[in-house]
Amino acid sequence: MASVYLFLLWTVFFPVAYAQGASEAEVPSITDHVVSSDGWRYGADLDIGGIVNFNFPENDLWRSRATASRHNQVAPNMVLAYVRKDASEASRWGMELGVQGGYDSVDFAFLPGEPKVGGADVLRHIQRANASYLAPLGNGLTITAGLFNSLMGYESLYAKDNANYSRSWIADYTPYMMFGINARYPVNENFVVTAFVINGYAHLSHPNDQPSYGTQWSYKVTPRLTATQTLYWGPDQTKTSLELWRLYGNQILEWKGDEVTVAVSYDIGTENIADQPGSPRTFVTGGNMMVKWHVAGPWSLALRPEFYWDRNGRWTGAEQFVKAITSTIEYKLSYRWTTTRVRLEYRYDESTGAGGGFFRRGEGSPGVSGLAPSQHLLLVGLLCSFDSP
Repeated sequence: MASVYLFLLWTVFFPVAYAQGASEAEVPSITDHVVSSDGWRYGADLDIGGIVNFNFPENDLWRSRATASRHNQVAPNMVLAYVRKDASEASRWGMELGVQGGYDSVDFAFLPGEPKVGGADVLRHIQRANASYLAPLGNGLTITAGLFNSLMGYESLYAKDNANYSRSWIADYTPYMMFGINARYPVNENFVVTAFVINGYAHLSHPNDQPSYGTQWSYKVTPRLTATQTLYWGPDQTKTSLELWRLYGNQILEWKGDEVTVAVSYDIGTENIADQPGSPRTFVTGGNMMVKWHVAGPWSLALRPEFYWDRNGRWTGAEQFVKAITSTIEYKLSYRWTTTRVRLEYRYDESTGAGGGFFRRGEGSPGVSGLAPSQHLLLVGLLCSFDSP
C-alpha cells in the first residue's frame, strides 16, 4: 500500500503546488510527437534496419523485445501512411487515420502470454483511427475518441520520432497506443491535465471486458524544462477484483536547449497475480536518460544509458535485471516535403537474474536456444519520411 500512497501524493499534490505558481509559457504534451497545424495533413514513412547481433543466434531474434527484433538480416521494420486534421478554434473537429506494416507492428500491442482481441492480426495494421473535438469551454477542452497516441512514455513506436534507432526497455513495455477516450484541458499556459478511459494497458490484448483509467499532468517548470507524469490503474487479468488491478506510473523530465536535449524517464509498476498461489505482488521498474546533441548541419549524436528490472517476469516474460547503453550517430537530409535520416548505432545489453539472457548461437539444451548474459548490436537504420506542408 505504501507504493499506492506515493503514487497518489506525486500525482495530486505536486502538480497542484506547481500550478499555483505557473508562469506564462505554452505547454506542449511531452508525448505528442506530431507537430500541430491547421487544415489537412498527409504523409508516409519507411523504416528499414540492418542489425548485426554478434551472438549470431540461429533464430535471428532479440529475446524479450518487440521492436527492432530481427537481427542479421535487412528488415523492413515499419511502413505507414496517414491522413489527419487537427482540431482548432477555426475548425473544431479533427481526425486521424493511418495504416502500417512491418516487423515492428507485429507484437507491439501485447505483453507476453496475454490473450489477444479477435482480429488482432488485422487490427495491428491500424496506425491511428480517432476523432477529436475542441470544445469552447474555458481555455479549450479537447476530447479524442478512438485509437490515439499513448499518453505514457517518452519514446514513440516509430524510430524517426526518437533520438536513437532502437527503443529503450521501458518504451517496449509501456503502451505505444491507446484505445478509448481522453480529455485534455490546459489549466493555464503552463499546466495541462488529461484524463483517459481505455480498454486496457495493451490495446490489442483482451483479458476481460472492463475498462482501465488514467490521468496525466504536464507542467512547464521553466521555458526549457517540462515535467510530465502519467498514472495508469486498471484490471489486466481474467479476474478483475480491485486488489488485482495494475498500478503503473510513468515520469518524465525533459530539458530542451538550442542544440542539446536531455530527457530522464522513470517508470514503476505493480500488480497482484490471481492465478498463482497467494496472489503474489509483481513489481517492475526502469529508467533511462537520453541526451541528444545537434553537432552541426545534418549531424547529431545521441546517448542513452538505461536499466530495467522485471522482478517477477510479468512484463517481459522473464525474471531479469537489464542494463544497457546505446550510442547513435545521425545524418539528416531534408528536401521539400521529404526527410531522410541515416543512423549508425552501437548498443550493449546485459541481462542477469533467474530468467535473464539473450539468444546466442547453439543450443542450451536439446531443442532449446542457448542464452548468453549479454549482447552487442551494431545497427544501420534508413528512415524516409514524406509529410505534406
